[in-house]
Amino acid sequence: MCGHLQGAMEELINVFHRYSGKEGDKYKLNKREMKNLLQEELSDFMAGSSGSSVVEKIMADLDENGDGEVDFQEFVVLVAALTVACNEFFLDCVKREIQ
Repeated sequence: MCGHLQGAMEELINVFHRYSGKEGDKYKLNKREMKNLLQEELSDFMAGSSGSSVVEKIMADLDENGDGEVDFQEFVVLVAALTVACNEFFLDCVKREIQ
């Protein structure tokens, strides 16, 4: 039986590969694959935004090697940044409740 963190890591890998490689390189997300992943897996974060401009900005920010695609390592940067932002948001909420 694996721990929660190990399970979360496995799910992160599975989610990435569920969307990558439907077109082109099976180990990278192109713009369309990234858009689908964001809309289906992070719909709350995408709510109220114009999809294509947000996806283009995210792709530009993540694509460190400039190949027009996002590999797993680049994708993990997005997940980590969103996780940090969520943690800070929830900590701020708790602090406000205490005051």
